[in-house]
Amino acid sequence: MKNKAIFLDRDGVLNHEMNDYICRVEDFKVLEYQIPALKKFYDEGYMLIIITNQGGLALQRYTEEELAEMHRLLYAKYEEQGAKFTHAYYCKHHPSVSGDCNCRKPKSGMLLEAIDTYNIDPKLSVMIGDKPRDVEAAHGAGVKGILIAPDEVINYDRVKAMLES
Repeated sequence: MKNKAIFLDRDGVLNHEMNDYICRVEDFKVLEYQIPALKKFYDEGYMLIIITNQGGLALQRYTEEELAEMHRLLYAKYEEQGAKFTHAYYCKHHPSVSGDCNCRKPKSGMLLEAIDTYNIDPKLSVMIGDKPRDVEAAHGAGVKGILIAPDEVINYDRVKAMLES
């Protein structure tokens, strides 16, 4: 049997977006009001998978260790309330430094890798993001995409309706 997933952009969806890049762990603010809706999906058997561009790595604005610490903080907030992330995929490339890659959204590489690794049915899954490139990446992987405003509360019923359509 195939799995189902809620794919999530990170900055502006799971944590407060600041300017260009969140470069310091102390600036990383988890949007804890997202947890109840995402925990409902988690309790329904959806994997929670982060799909995030982190071009600041290529630009040397922060390190992979700092990124890992931000993700530890995010994971801990969710685990306190009974939800767990399956994986955090991140693209560490930036076109100005690394050139073109297949993982940076709006390309679908990270989603396709997650779908393959975790045996996910794209038709039973959705990607929630705050930029058109998130939705474009989702569509390229055969996943429905939902665009929300930065820091907008995830509406469980809206996501559920999209999953059932």
